[in-house]
Amino acid sequence: MHELDAIPTGIGRTTCGSLAATNAGDDVTLQGWVNRRRDLGGLIFIDLRDRYGITQVVFNPGIAATAHEAAGSLRNEYVIAVSGTVQRRPPGTENVGMATGEIELVASELEILNEAKTPPFYINEEVEVDESLRLRYRYLDLRRPRMRRNLLLRHGIVAFIRRFLDERGFVDVETPLLIKSTPEGARDFLVPSSGFPGTFYALPQSPQQLKQLLMVAGLDRYYQIARCFRDEAQRADRQPEFTQLDLEMTFVDESDVMSLIEQLYTELTGVYSDKRILESPFPRLTYAESMSRFGNDRPDLRFGLELQDVSDALKATEFKAFASVLASGGQVKAIVVPGCAGYTRREIDVVTDLARRAGAKGMATIAVNEEGVKSPIAKFLGQSEIAALTTGIGAAPGDLVLIVADEPAIVAKSLSALREEFGARLNLADPNVLAYCWVHQFPLLEWDDDGQRWDATHNPFSGYFAEDEALLETDPGSVRAKQYDLVGNGNELGGGSVRIHSRARQERIFELMGHKREDQADRFGALLDALEYGAPPHGGIAMGIDRFAMVLADEASIRDVIAFPKNQRGVDLMFAAPSGVERAQLDELGLAVTDKAGASGDALEAVLGK
Repeated sequence: MHELDAIPTGIGRTTCGSLAATNAGDDVTLQGWVNRRRDLGGLIFIDLRDRYGITQVVFNPGIAATAHEAAGSLRNEYVIAVSGTVQRRPPGTENVGMATGEIELVASELEILNEAKTPPFYINEEVEVDESLRLRYRYLDLRRPRMRRNLLLRHGIVAFIRRFLDERGFVDVETPLLIKSTPEGARDFLVPSSGFPGTFYALPQSPQQLKQLLMVAGLDRYYQIARCFRDEAQRADRQPEFTQLDLEMTFVDESDVMSLIEQLYTELTGVYSDKRILESPFPRLTYAESMSRFGNDRPDLRFGLELQDVSDALKATEFKAFASVLASGGQVKAIVVPGCAGYTRREIDVVTDLARRAGAKGMATIAVNEEGVKSPIAKFLGQSEIAALTTGIGAAPGDLVLIVADEPAIVAKSLSALREEFGARLNLADPNVLAYCWVHQFPLLEWDDDGQRWDATHNPFSGYFAEDEALLETDPGSVRAKQYDLVGNGNELGGGSVRIHSRARQERIFELMGHKREDQADRFGALLDALEYGAPPHGGIAMGIDRFAMVLADEASIRDVIAFPKNQRGVDLMFAAPSGVERAQLDELGLAVTDKAGASGDALEAVLGK
């Protein structure tokens, strides 16, 4: 039994999930919602539901005529209180699929606590409902078993994390939600100050600087179930406000943090999921290895379809499409898709379009059959080159080889997209398996062509390997960060790093990122000053609570494990937010609304259906 399946004690009333055969003869009162009503002409049966389960209630006119008469008016979702006697169900009528299926409550009294309108969708059946309708009536959606279980799962995860860390000397510290806006990545949500018109707080994208300051303060082991905010484009695994486990420790290296989180997530998985962990200890892949083998830094290890580099085998090729790419420093890579040699031209076109949407200029294919190969490019290749592109990379009769030639970043992105597509099409990923892995040694910096400066791949506070320090002057893009991400089934579950704890080194990174010395004090002054007061070596991690719950619950969207999420456009359909405010409020803040803002408001009203 998972922890979330256990019936809690100490509720103070009898719940609809707590009665069993041992309670036969007990007089009890139950309160809850009418889940289903069945009128058999004489007897009326209702299934009464609360958070803890369902109990069948029987209204018998021969036992309680008044209660039976009142039960005739009951409808689904009415809130009632019913008193009566617990009895065993007659032999042969037991419901083995229900926890309380051996008993029923024979009603003696009924009180209707509140009537209910007909809901806009079925609550007692797991049917597909348009997400916009679910979000508009989220309080009804949360009554449904799937959503209730997801919230209980999330609660259990957080409660377990707290116990786990409390036992290991971590201190839960709450950090502010109104902080200074700093250039750390995504766009900030800004909060205007009425006390100082024209100035703004920012909602934290994470408590990054604050937790580092707690380490300078000597707290040693900090954690927080932290609320974070990012004003960025939405997708299935993102929300503008989200929750993460934020954690920091002093006097640690990468392995210390990774080992702690690995133990936590191994235990969490065992308690709250039936999924089997594919490999333990979790595999550790360098960023370079992950990109080379899978084309991304969040690989799903439940299936193969690895990217294979065939550049060397084609270095003397006369096929211009490959030769020109290789001559310009690009590469040629392929994946072998099992059992798809029979794809039609139309099916190939669909797959090619997917590669193009990921940035590739095109895609070549080779179908391997018992009698040989079938490919539009076969006539341009020698036999040894065809062999290198088929049997040389493990292709067997019946397999389809997909080939992309381009610059490395585009090859990786396009083949990664194809790998994930065929992993889903061919059901290669076992849903009963959880494949964790660590990806580490990310590049510290990446070049920003638009800004003509270096930018942090994760955040500007990540430490780097001492042996790479000279590269900061000659080749900053090759410096490896002491950065690590935990990945599960192709999802980035969280990431962290050992931090820079020297002011001079931190200032050097800021300079590479285009922050002038005179600006650093204004933007990052508190942290830079703190690094001069005996800052210890420290490191930590931030783990996404929402995304992890999504993976354990087998949900495709992060919105299905959050009680009151925004939709895919960042709009709260239940409260109709964001919304305009009174002019007087704007005047107090010294703000004015522009014509552009008015147009945005019109677009929002269209989303809300107004």
